[in-house]
Amino acid sequence: MPKQQPKKRTIRKKSQKTVSKPRTELIGPLAVSLRSVKKRYTLHHEKPTFVEKFFGQTYNEQFMAIDGIDLSIPKGQKVAIIGRNGSGKTTLLKIICGVTKQSQGDVRVNGRVVSLIDLEAGFHPELTGYENIALNGLLVGMSRSEIKERTPQIIEFAGIGSFIDAPLFTYSEGMKLRLGFSVAVHADPDILVLDEMIATGDANFQKKCFNRIEEFFHQNKTIITVSHVMSFIEPHYQRFVWLEKGKVKLDGGKEVVAAYRKTWK
Repeated sequence: MPKQQPKKRTIRKKSQKTVSKPRTELIGPLAVSLRSVKKRYTLHHEKPTFVEKFFGQTYNEQFMAIDGIDLSIPKGQKVAIIGRNGSGKTTLLKIICGVTKQSQGDVRVNGRVVSLIDLEAGFHPELTGYENIALNGLLVGMSRSEIKERTPQIIEFAGIGSFIDAPLFTYSEGMKLRLGFSVAVHADPDILVLDEMIATGDANFQKKCFNRIEEFFHQNKTIITVSHVMSFIEPHYQRFVWLEKGKVKLDGGKEVVAAYRKTWK
């Protein structure tokens, strides 16, 4: 009888599912990465009485300003955050800048961040303009050599004249803001964060501010801003993130602005 050949065993390979990477990872390295970020505030409606304190009775309310946001911003991208007042826009910017810390989640920022949210932050009223330039420059990440090299340009741009030798408490509010703006834009940031497109001083200085910001648009800088002026952000920004009640409602191109406009009354 002929010898039977052993049957060949067929080995079936398990099919591997192709997982598509997020679009931001395909574009390039990230400037900002937020994962499941939340920011919770405690609202104290009224002062507790002695009895309520003694028995631990409180009437505090928890308010979720940012509620589980995932956001990846590639280097060099221009992002506008839109939404109604109270939707969490400025809180999100403050978390990115490190001005406030998230209650939950992971925040990663790669590069030097300069914030134009609060231009007077980091100034001391008893120090002169010169001394405040040095102090504020260190706070935004400039080295001592950078501060020394750029101080003449900062003073010229601010245009506060002989007040540069005077203590800050003698400055008007406009002069403080102009000095703060000048330090911020001369810090050569990798990531520029703007809140409502801050412009300070008279019409001439406002023009200088916008011209300087315009320069950043033409450089490979990451720009993140909050604005209600759609006519300004539409031509300049590549990406629009619509926040509503602390969550991302829509994230994309100009179609996000079109959808947001439909909610206006």
